[in-house]
Amino acid sequence: MSYAPETRRRRTFAIISHPDAGKTTLTEKLLLFSGAIQIAGAVKGRKASRHATSDWMEIEKQRGISVASSVMQIEYRDCVINLLDTPGHQDFSEDTYRVLTAVDAALMVIDAANGVEAQTLRLIEVCRARNTPILTFINKMDREVKPPLDLIDEIERVLGMPAAPFTWPVGMGKRFGGVFDLKRDRMRVFRAGEDRVTEDDEVIEGLENPACVERFGSAFEEAKGEIDLVVGASPEFDREAFIAGRQSPVFFGSAINNFGVREVLDALVDLAPAPLPRMAIQRKVEPTEPKFTGVVFKIQANMDPAHRDRIAFVRMSSGHFERGMKLRICRTGKDIRTNTVVSFLSQRRELVEDAYAGDIIGIPNHGLLQLGDTLTEGEALQFTGLPFFAPELFQTVEMVDPLKSKQLRQGLTQLGEEGAIQVFRPLGGGMLLLGAVGQLQFEVVAHRLQHEYGAAARMAPSRYQLARWVTSDDPAELKRFIDANSHRVAHDAVDAPTFLAQHHTELRAVQDLWKNIRFHAMREHAGLMFQERMAQ
Repeated sequence: MSYAPETRRRRTFAIISHPDAGKTTLTEKLLLFSGAIQIAGAVKGRKASRHATSDWMEIEKQRGISVASSVMQIEYRDCVINLLDTPGHQDFSEDTYRVLTAVDAALMVIDAANGVEAQTLRLIEVCRARNTPILTFINKMDREVKPPLDLIDEIERVLGMPAAPFTWPVGMGKRFGGVFDLKRDRMRVFRAGEDRVTEDDEVIEGLENPACVERFGSAFEEAKGEIDLVVGASPEFDREAFIAGRQSPVFFGSAINNFGVREVLDALVDLAPAPLPRMAIQRKVEPTEPKFTGVVFKIQANMDPAHRDRIAFVRMSSGHFERGMKLRICRTGKDIRTNTVVSFLSQRRELVEDAYAGDIIGIPNHGLLQLGDTLTEGEALQFTGLPFFAPELFQTVEMVDPLKSKQLRQGLTQLGEEGAIQVFRPLGGGMLLLGAVGQLQFEVVAHRLQHEYGAAARMAPSRYQLARWVTSDDPAELKRFIDANSHRVAHDAVDAPTFLAQHHTELRAVQDLWKNIRFHAMREHAGLMFQERMAQ
């Protein structure tokens, strides 16, 4: 049987943005317009009665931010869309990088008042390194924002690729009248949105329609002049260039008001690619191959606190999944049964009977699966590219209540497995060391240890400032290095040896002394390490 028709129906993409650009709101509205939910919950503060569907963790509801990547599957226009909402906060960038390895396209949300911001730029670099196609949604046009021509110019400069506007705004802020659809030659009139979808949108046909000028006056005349300029200066949309990551289609709107969301949803179906081939060390895996292959790109503990569960999120790369089938963990050679595999609408889940390449499935996991694990029907494969970055901040951790030592260790083990924090066990014993990219990671881990594991932890700054994973072609030389530096070597969650330094000078001195040891600022799963290209 050919699985190609089902595979072609799939669209798998991540939403990326700087914090506060409106990413979680847009995610919610995409669910709303697809019919997956009937009423949208605004992202509000501590006393809110409703929260965004994609924000399920208690600390997210309290702060109104996303700190974990959520996975949602929706159906729209005969397509199955796997939508991954990534953390906007820069302290959780590592989780976002790993999510970007599991998608075939990215939807970049830009705050029209601020343009392309620092965190977005870093995520764009990751997308570009993987040639990931990027769609752009310029949000918050109902506010006083940057001129649209300036935004297009900024996107092109920052992305280093041409932008192809599909819609164009008429006015902004209080003068915002709507967006003009450049492909269909019509204008959809803005109306402040509600939290439900309505079908009575007002549409005015034709750029030359005098009704537009009568209704919107100078705002429309200004927009018409900009449209003439953009159409004349911008290249035609080239789908092949977009798929190759060399051109970005651009849409304007206001997610909070439900405006411009349907156009983005249609573009994801019409423009974004179906599942693409994936590279393993051994060979290229085509999505239409009959046998199952997939990779664990995320592990999340306690999505259901009542059951203390750990879910391994698997991006299917090929084949057909059927409930109960036997899958092999290539790293260990062990087989697992899949009777309780689930799909997601954020924290709501249901048992999966079958799935296809491009889908994200969740496998309940009790420590057997690790980030980066490849699952197959028996073939020995290892997919590449799942990154772990050397932490930049370190804290020691000790328990407040000695009677809770088991809970603390279990909590740190599980949070380390899911990549929420990096946990290092010093070779010489003593207190565990936590490594993070940003300070907020420590706060979230302390909160989760307290509320999910009942283990209050006391954290204190560590003397270490740097970590590098160490490898060598000569196992005996690596052992000599570890023995000689045992007071500043630790093992991480997958037992990879790590050298800890207090400053760069110390690291350079050790590198000069040990010429046959390689020091890595980034590692891949399964010990396949290489220097971090993104830092160059």
